[in-house]
Amino acid sequence: MGVGKRLLVVAACILAAPAAPGAFAQDGGNVSSKSQSCLMCHKRATPNIVASWSRSRMAQVTPAEALKKPEPQRRISVDKAPEGMAESVVGCAECHTMKPDSHGDSFAHQGFEVHTVVSPQDCAACHPVEQQQFAQNIMHEAYGNLQDNAVYADLVKAANGPLSFAGRKLSQKAPDARTNADSCLFCHGTRLEVEEMASRDTDFGPMEFPVISGWPNQGVGRINPDGSKGSCSACHSRHQFAIEMARKPYTCGQCHKGPDVPAYKVYKVSKHSNIVDSLAQSGDWDFSAVPWTVGEDFTAPTCATCHVSKVASPDGRIRAERTHRMNDRLGWRIFGLIYAHAHPKSPDTAKIENKNGLPLPTALDGTPASEYLISGKEREERIGAMKAVCGSCHSGSWVDGHFERFAHTIETTNNQTRVATEIMQEAWKQGAASAADSLFNEALERRWVEQWLFYGNSVRFASAMMGADYGVFANGRWEESKNPHAMLEGLLQKLKAAEK
Repeated sequence: MGVGKRLLVVAACILAAPAAPGAFAQDGGNVSSKSQSCLMCHKRATPNIVASWSRSRMAQVTPAEALKKPEPQRRISVDKAPEGMAESVVGCAECHTMKPDSHGDSFAHQGFEVHTVVSPQDCAACHPVEQQQFAQNIMHEAYGNLQDNAVYADLVKAANGPLSFAGRKLSQKAPDARTNADSCLFCHGTRLEVEEMASRDTDFGPMEFPVISGWPNQGVGRINPDGSKGSCSACHSRHQFAIEMARKPYTCGQCHKGPDVPAYKVYKVSKHSNIVDSLAQSGDWDFSAVPWTVGEDFTAPTCATCHVSKVASPDGRIRAERTHRMNDRLGWRIFGLIYAHAHPKSPDTAKIENKNGLPLPTALDGTPASEYLISGKEREERIGAMKAVCGSCHSGSWVDGHFERFAHTIETTNNQTRVATEIMQEAWKQGAASAADSLFNEALERRWVEQWLFYGNSVRFASAMMGADYGVFANGRWEESKNPHAMLEGLLQKLKAAEK
């Protein structure tokens, strides 16, 4: 952009918004001169982004002020404010111009080196513990766990690949990148790479911006242009980044709705959700308090209560520490796989190999790939951490009874899956289906997938989250029982036809 055009853009920004020093200062702190420059134009160009940021805690409190909070109440995890950021609130420039040399999407914009994608590595300037915990989380590896696992990649193709019909046969091609980005990778995350720079008309004239493949995306395992993984805005939506939003179940429902991951649907028919919907809407609950005090700030759990939040008793005793490794309080991994099993030791599950030589945590007969999974002792410790949260509201006998029932559900659902798998293996053995090209591209194989991906998952979620009604007829036990009958009937018909 020439000097003349740049001066015209600056003049337009000045006319579009107040230019007085400190005009965007918030209660509790001042906006840096760099961020004021951003705000002067973006108040006109993207007004809701500015409005959302203005309502955020970042716009109200400086890092130095945040560090004055007693440790249990802190929302940042650094011991010292990042250099140059202590006395200014965290604004546009603090996030979008941080470490420009490490960002492949950095570009010259109005005198600054700006990057479009703010990554967890940027957020780690104030939240290093949270970033480190998330890096140990399966969500952090969600892109690679899907794309780098040949079995899962085959399932993605079976779901997304375009079909064609000829000679009374169906054939399927690999899906294109845009289809994958608009389906599985919407939640798992895309790989973001700068393709080129392109001119775009703006309110202030034409400007150059990077064209990023895989964008837009806020998937939990997104591969960012700076090489980091994940997106904090998956749960803490930009640009308000509210802890309140991350604590409400609707946020988790973006990706955990089913039928393959029906957590939100199950939660909605649970007693917990009934209490939340009945009482939380009154405005008496405090979804932003740190720590989150059970019995005072809230009286029934959301997803975050059980899996993430720092939960305290009214006497100040911490019942559960805040964690961004979402399985810290989970002993069992109950969805997405053929059988429920102990959690993997590493969040990178693509490197698992079972006794069948497949990158799966269990063999097709249910035998666990134990060397890749947490021990029984650690599983019990994690279950104990979850029980401590449950014990905030329930008696010991209630909690123990619930977990005994859940353990039984894991056993019975794995059994139902095993029966369906034995039918599938018989079909492969007899030539009624072929596993050579794909495990998922034939009608019988797709029924087998539904057995564990839809029905087994639903039953286990319903048991784990006390939403039993969903786990009976709505993709639950009825379907889990009916499906093997249909599979067997389909197998026998194919074998009978082959004899003629």
